[in-house]
Amino acid sequence: MNRGRESGAVVRIVGVYNADGGVRGELAYVVGHLLGRVSCELCDITHSPVRRKRSWDQLVADFPIPITVVHRNEVPSSVAPFVVPADLPALYAVRADGSVDLVVGREELASMAGSVPELDRTLRARIGR
Repeated sequence: MNRGRESGAVVRIVGVYNADGGVRGELAYVVGHLLGRVSCELCDITHSPVRRKRSWDQLVADFPIPITVVHRNEVPSSVAPFVVPADLPALYAVRADGSVDLVVGREELASMAGSVPELDRTLRARIGR
């Protein structure tokens, strides 16, 4: 699963949605999702059908390192070289030395079936906190 070097402490987690940001991107995702043409398993974890989940907000607030989620067209330049669009959504660990590792991929996110607690347990186990 690693696409970067495994060295240095994890200083943040970056999640990348399988959707573009902005009004057009959001609208395209909603329509595609309703028609069954697009899916974003990370979206299912962070959002209910109407809004962001409170349990997600609580996880982000309580997690020992910062977690950010971005749309695929908003990926930070430090993470972009490690992102494979066909493998989205995914979560990446950014280490103190600048390396980036895939922490949770699309298939594993799908197996979580929208569960924030399951993602929390998995992230804590993977980063050792």
